[in-house]
Amino acid sequence: MSKQKYNFNVHGMHCSACVLMTESEIGDLPNVTYVKSSLKNNSVEVEGDFGNKTPEQIAEELTTLLKAHGYTVSVDEFGKLATGNHVKTKKWSDFKIAIPIALAFAVLFVVLQKIGLINLVNAGNVTYGTAFVIGIIASLSTCMAVVGGLLLSMSATFAKEGDKVRPQLMFHGGRIISFFVLGGVIGAIGSAFTLNTSSTFILSLIVGIVMLILGINLLDVFHWANKLQPSMPKFIGKYAHGVSKFNHILTPLLVGIATFFLPCGFTQSMQLYTLTTGSFLKGGLTMLAFALGTLPVLSLISFSSFSIKNSSKSGIFFKTAGLVVIMFALFNLVNSLVVIGVIPPIFNF
Repeated sequence: MSKQKYNFNVHGMHCSACVLMTESEIGDLPNVTYVKSSLKNNSVEVEGDFGNKTPEQIAEELTTLLKAHGYTVSVDEFGKLATGNHVKTKKWSDFKIAIPIALAFAVLFVVLQKIGLINLVNAGNVTYGTAFVIGIIASLSTCMAVVGGLLLSMSATFAKEGDKVRPQLMFHGGRIISFFVLGGVIGAIGSAFTLNTSSTFILSLIVGIVMLILGINLLDVFHWANKLQPSMPKFIGKYAHGVSKFNHILTPLLVGIATFFLPCGFTQSMQLYTLTTGSFLKGGLTMLAFALGTLPVLSLISFSSFSIKNSSKSGIFFKTAGLVVIMFALFNLVNSLVVIGVIPPIFNF
């Protein structure tokens, strides 16, 4: 066996989930012996037996493998097979549509908040409504790429045996129940520490900053923000991803539970917030609301090839979502400062 080592650029990587997804998918190829992705450089190092294939042919082969998850592999500096400066130009032009949509959402949000129909911002706290909306955004973002990948991998395994519906129901049921129970456990742990006002403020501040970083990453124009995003140790995500490879009747349930531990920044920010609730019920309901927000899109993935990342309008969507997440982050950061008396009330909600 003749091994060769190559470095390729990967377009579409935004978070630790992307690193785990690209490494897992490429690592499953029989002729690949080593793979390591880098979020810092948006690249992947691959070693294996590729015969007489050129780097361009290998990149195209890897793109075919990863395209379903929204990634393209290349040997040029822009991380895309057939384009160049157009990629960067298009990124900024998307804001012409994304900003008006985000502003319209902000106006609608303020109106609904004023008349009391929704309660997305409340004295610096992440409400259940906020958690639900963040869940919707998370399910469409690259941060949920691993969850979608797990789901597709598991579905393919059971579809070969003609079992399509039961595994999906077990997966979603396991995910929703585990998010409530494990979220409740985190909330209960928070109560054991009897967090005072200052500690709660610090945690709320961290949640707001994490959400701000996530929003900036969704804009996909400031790649330095990738380095700032906190993540769960990668080995935990790898073990969770490995569960989907088991062909057992309980595998879908275990995969659903494992998604709680995957490196998704949105999930981790919600988990961090549940510590401040100091309550099993409040922590559980917060994570339940988040999981329910992700349910519609993950259900679509279960029974179709749905992927917002493969849409021609994906750039507009992600920039709009990023601006909305930034808005939520700023609202909660400001309201947290109001709660401890650092600044006077700004938003009269």
